[in-house]
Amino acid sequence: MTGEIAKRFYNREGSPNLDSRPREDRRAVAMSEENENEFAGAFGQLTPIGGGDPIPLIKDKLLIGRRRHCDICLDFPNVSSQHCRMTLEHGYWFIRDLNSRNGTKVDGNPVLRKRADPKCKVSIARHTYVLEYDPQVLGAYGPPPADDDYIDEVMKSSLMDRAGVARRDPKKGFFNRKSE
Repeated sequence: MTGEIAKRFYNREGSPNLDSRPREDRRAVAMSEENENEFAGAFGQLTPIGGGDPIPLIKDKLLIGRRRHCDICLDFPNVSSQHCRMTLEHGYWFIRDLNSRNGTKVDGNPVLRKRADPKCKVSIARHTYVLEYDPQVLGAYGPPPADDDYIDEVMKSSLMDRAGVARRDPKKGFFNRKSE
């Protein structure tokens, strides 16, 4: 009898056979495999590209800079004293540059304020990190919140263009006057 149970729950290599387990057991094993993606901090981590220890994200509002009073202290001469701020909003991290000299980039694009999606590359001065977190664990539901890039695109066009009213061509003149 015990041999049959062993055959039912384990394959030849000795690892668990998920297909023959009861449904509840399969769910528990699958959930434990999904949760293997643990991060250094409760809110995720910044992993340096090129090697190094991951930086834990331990609060929902983080100040990043060179000074000791910052939440994440990057002791590099090209990092400003208060370089950028990371805030957690609706389960997603947003990054705001604090007028730093060497800038902040998300996926290679300079930003003033931008939503940083999971697995994106964040550059603080010339130091690049991969932002790793799980939005669902942090309380995200539904579609991601709007990114702030669309505001820049909208503000590039004039109010008349946004309203759908064409500009008057100075060569054609006015339409409500008689031509002489």
